[in-house]
Amino acid sequence: MLSDIFNSFLVWVIKKRIRQIELFMEHPDEVQINLLASNISKSVKTEYGRRYGFDNIENYADFARDVPIVTYEEIEPEIERIRNGEQNILWPSEIRWFAKSSGTTNAKSKYIPLSSDALEDCHFKAGKDMLALYFNNKNESKIFTGRSLRLGGSTQISSINNQSYFGDLSAILIENFPVWVELRSTPSREISLMPEWESKMEAIANSTMKEDVTSLAGVPSWMLVLMNHILKKTGASNIQEIWPNLELYLHGGVSFEPFRRQFDTIMPDKNNFHYMEIYNASEGFFGIQDQLNSKEMLLMLDYGIFYEFIPLDKMQAPYDYIIPLAEVETGVVYVVIISTNGGLWRYNIGDTITFTSTRPYRFQIAGRTKHHINVFGEELMVGNADRALEMASEESDCLVKEYSAAPVFMEGNESGAHEWIVEFSRPPKNLDVFTEALDRHLKTLNSDYEAKRHKNMALKKPILHQAHEGVFYQWLKNKNKLGGQHKVPRLSNQRDVLNELLDIHRKMA
Repeated sequence: MLSDIFNSFLVWVIKKRIRQIELFMEHPDEVQINLLASNISKSVKTEYGRRYGFDNIENYADFARDVPIVTYEEIEPEIERIRNGEQNILWPSEIRWFAKSSGTTNAKSKYIPLSSDALEDCHFKAGKDMLALYFNNKNESKIFTGRSLRLGGSTQISSINNQSYFGDLSAILIENFPVWVELRSTPSREISLMPEWESKMEAIANSTMKEDVTSLAGVPSWMLVLMNHILKKTGASNIQEIWPNLELYLHGGVSFEPFRRQFDTIMPDKNNFHYMEIYNASEGFFGIQDQLNSKEMLLMLDYGIFYEFIPLDKMQAPYDYIIPLAEVETGVVYVVIISTNGGLWRYNIGDTITFTSTRPYRFQIAGRTKHHINVFGEELMVGNADRALEMASEESDCLVKEYSAAPVFMEGNESGAHEWIVEFSRPPKNLDVFTEALDRHLKTLNSDYEAKRHKNMALKKPILHQAHEGVFYQWLKNKNKLGGQHKVPRLSNQRDVLNELLDIHRKMA
């Protein structure tokens, strides 16, 4: 068949990339230093390059000494000027595209500049690499005989002026995809870029449930919403009845652990179906799971991004302890600092990771720097919470759909606590037993939490509310954040989000 020939040809083309990936795995430090030198050389005559003396930077030590670590707020004035048409400020090539990202704790929108270099050498290159690494694990794949269902692009492309445009990163990528990608994707570009999320979900379901879908790509929470909607419309018992040739789900954006058992329920044939995790953001594409049976991702080192790291416990200005990739150690939670081919220089993306290997550099996401609870010295990260919930769910034979938690502050001589709101797709028979299991597993996974829970000295037993169905969906809808990369913050040191969720919960009672 023509589709089989096409599949074989594309597999051959994409797998040629494997040798280049093996090269940066074998010589990671050299690749990173050469990349930094190239980015600096290209940007010597930019406004930012002149400001920080790029022409005098000869090595990493010079770079670390002369160029400051920044947050979005600190370079927002430069980005605003680029959005208004000025060029050669942060990066030498023309920048016309901006990925709009509201983040998850800040209502203020961020506009991340996307140069043509970043689109081609980072995001599009990563798209090919995801498939190359998959084919390297599964030679017999027939993924190109069918279509890839993409889920994203909740914001239409909008014009800032005659030269500049913004939208969700996924929408920008869809707008700029090469023809061959568009031919193998579903739904159509028109449906993918529909602005109203609920109408779009209906349109996606109607247009894809009769297609031969062989792969999925999107955020787990929203992919589940779509697939459950399709199951309801068709009356099928599982997704593989609808798409019998489905073999791959590429997921990212949030931790997959709380969703895995829900996916397993609607994807019962584990022999012919695989999950692959990716780590991408508006600022860049950083990691791909390169081993199908692993929970680690390979740090992608030749996408035009130079990496630096700060141990989370030393994340205080002035940043006295910041290291390049060559100096990282396994088991340490690091804040990620990037310098990119889109003009972000020593930019704190707000994410934390932990390396599981340094030869090659593989890692797991620990969470967001803003998404943890550390009011009482417990340093509870999202990764701990996700895993503890998964373990408690297995014990209680239930399925967690969404969750959020925040501190209960001390009053007088009383200890504090963590207050949780959890929405289940299959609730536990006994909520108290589930809460005790969650508390026990958090102690096992986090020694700081365990110490603070000792004899209830700093922390009492968690308070847990079983949310009514739709609480989290309604919160997102109220915030105009349905779909795409949007999600409810998992953990926070403040109670704003939790109080809003509890208020919706009470109104639904």
